[in-house]
Amino acid sequence: MKLITQVNFKLCVLFVLFAFVSNAQLLSEKDKQLHFVAGSLASATGYTYVWNKTKDKKLSLMAGIGTSILAGSIKEILDSTQPGNKFDTRDLTATALGGITVSVTINLFNNDKSNKKVRKRRLDIFME
Repeated sequence: MKLITQVNFKLCVLFVLFAFVSNAQLLSEKDKQLHFVAGSLASATGYTYVWNKTKDKKLSLMAGIGTSILAGSIKEILDSTQPGNKFDTRDLTATALGGITVSVTINLFNNDKSNKKVRKRRLDIFME
């Protein structure tokens, strides 16, 4: 069982590193960086609001990501109504990436006291 957990952990780390490398070109533009930050702020707001109301980590995660995608979509729809502008999926992607990054990070470090056994098991993996 511990071997499977270690393999899963290594695969997760590899996936995260690959994701950051593959999106490096997208976030090199100043406009995309601003979209990333806006998605992060929207996600943090949505996650925190739902967490304070429900104390449900999964629902809060979905709300955080959904809030950033909604904010990015509204911004792009408003941009597309202006002359000479169009709906930019790369801007929406940068906004969504900011939302995913913040929501997953908050979800990982959220101290839910009823989840002590799971945290202890996670710590045991790193202590070995």
